Amino acid sequence: MSDAINPFRISVADGVLDDLKWRLRHTRWPEAELVDDWSQGVPLNWIQEICRYWAVEYDWRAREARLNRFPQFVTGIDGLGVHFLHVRSPHPDAMPLILTHGWPGSIVEFMKVIEPLTDPAAHGGDAGDAFHVVCPSLPGFGFSDKPSTKGFGVERIAQTWAALMARLGYASYGAQGGDWGSAVTTALGAHDGAHCRGIHITLAMGVRPNAGEQPTPEEARTLKAIKYYRDWDSGYSKQQSTRPQTVGYALTDSPAGQAAWILEKFWAWTDCDGDPQNILNRDELLDNVMLYWVTATAASSARLYWESFGRPRPYKVTVPTGVAVFPKEIVPPVQKWMGEAFPNIQHWSEMPKGGHFAAFEQPELFVEEVRSFFRKLR
Repeated sequence: MSDAINPFRISVADGVLDDLKWRLRHTRWPEAELVDDWSQGVPLNWIQEICRYWAVEYDWRAREARLNRFPQFVTGIDGLGVHFLHVRSPHPDAMPLILTHGWPGSIVEFMKVIEPLTDPAAHGGDAGDAFHVVCPSLPGFGFSDKPSTKGFGVERIAQTWAALMARLGYASYGAQGGDWGSAVTTALGAHDGAHCRGIHITLAMGVRPNAGEQPTPEEARTLKAIKYYRDWDSGYSKQQSTRPQTVGYALTDSPAGQAAWILEKFWAWTDCDGDPQNILNRDELLDNVMLYWVTATAASSARLYWESFGRPRPYKVTVPTGVAVFPKEIVPPVQKWMGEAFPNIQHWSEMPKGGHFAAFEQPELFVEEVRSFFRKLR
């Protein structure tokens, strides 16, 4: 893959879409769950209706055009083709900002925030808060290449992002991320402090709990979330961090299976009052699923867990750090626990609503939060 920066447009072949509809029509369904909630997994009636809509009413060509409204590119870094959105602000002195998604997310998460971030004056904001936005697809996700060798864990991705920002001509930049994007953003802050001006994250899963005998209410909330995650919500993570190839066969072969695997987490991790469609519409949910289906990236995206879990990251982030705590985050960050690894926390926000997919669920809150933190670093 050349290190040239080449324009890219999403253009899924008709045959891929025809095959998808055929598979959806011929899904072999299991029997229904034995409970009246989501405690055994995605309810049969719910996922059947999603898949019916996907096969019959969902208009990929219209959604594809919507995604393509943003300039996209590919470039080769460290032997890997990296796909990214690069949306320059109309304000030339805007701050460069790299946004990083996680699993089971994608660049789709940021579709509602790119325009207000790049052109705040056109969206009720101040031109002084403008950003040049770079939004890459993680290796093995979406339209980035699938790594063909081992080693593409968090640190190597951060090195790739640093090289990408340098190639784009940005000698100084900010970074923001959630889920694996938080981990990559943290690594950027730790290892590229000469160029990374500051980081903003929404998750700090690598931080060790250190609550005393009488935890504070903040600590108690997070300890409860940790226990629930370990007991009831982390099966996907154990599978993907130990046997990503095995689960990849089923998910790459069955669109209904791929959708259920992803959308269960949108039920569990969004602030949605029991149904992700209360916060994201079916088109938005399926746009994200499509970036896994049309690229056949179930196994390669899962492999990030295999590459990164169990590998200690004992570094400190000394660049200015901002943290937003969304109430329905998987494990809400605790500031006291983060102090050792993040000694330069300059911004801490307890958000009024929202969950794991912050930019996707609460774009207005996300935009104002990002503006507020990075305003201090301009």
